[in-house]
Amino acid sequence: MDDGSPVWRLIVSAPADGPTQMAVDEAIWRGVAEGRVPPTLRLYAWEPPCLSLGRHQSADEVNREALTAAGYGLVRRPTGGRAILHIDELTYSVAAPLTDPRVRGDVLTSCQRISQGLLAALARLGVRAAVHRQKPPAAVGPVCFETPGEFEIVVDGRKLVGSAQMRGRGALLQHGALPLTGDIARICPFLNPPADPARVRARATTLAEVLGREIPWEEAARAVAEGFAHALNLQLEPGALTPWETDVAQQLRQEKYASDNWTFRYPI
Repeated sequence: MDDGSPVWRLIVSAPADGPTQMAVDEAIWRGVAEGRVPPTLRLYAWEPPCLSLGRHQSADEVNREALTAAGYGLVRRPTGGRAILHIDELTYSVAAPLTDPRVRGDVLTSCQRISQGLLAALARLGVRAAVHRQKPPAAVGPVCFETPGEFEIVVDGRKLVGSAQMRGRGALLQHGALPLTGDIARICPFLNPPADPARVRARATTLAEVLGREIPWEEAARAVAEGFAHALNLQLEPGALTPWETDVAQQLRQEKYASDNWTFRYPI
């Protein structure tokens, strides 16, 4: 029933490889920016597992041979930040015009508002989390989950949800990762030089470790959708990509995200 709350589109995507997922996120962002589609919350997983680099991170920090041997993918995100191994996780993305009150303002202000949806989702799953409000130290390692940025989600001082944002064309795209289970330090052997597993485990965690039990992906996805709807006063209307978005995503995948020219554009 319509209660007067703004309507955003909810897309729950099938698992797909890294280039596909990044291309779809960008296609949605372009569609939102051009007014072709409504603001959108998308939830997805990665198949096969994939290491993603931040937009400006050097590809030389990746052990490509180890990734290939494991059967994992590699992609460069359109957003900033450091490396993430996307495995056993729920990924969310938000695309919205900068005029929307829920994301209006500077980057940190919009991140703070979006984080309220994530906190509400975690509360539904039984997690008492908080947002990190301290700027990270100047010297950081190659692993995204080693150090929480401002308004990322932490539990007892350990990072649980990492997010990154980009802006342009009058709209923003923010996406982030909620690790559900497994060893948070699995990324370490895939980096050059390998990161310290003990350091990563001391600074980051998974939902299963926090709760002491594993949460199915579908349950986590429901909680995220409900958390966003409640905290941001939204109606989420289930939907799918438009034919225009599908075409743009296919083109972006082929010409950008699956291209070595994009993936390896920042060597040391």
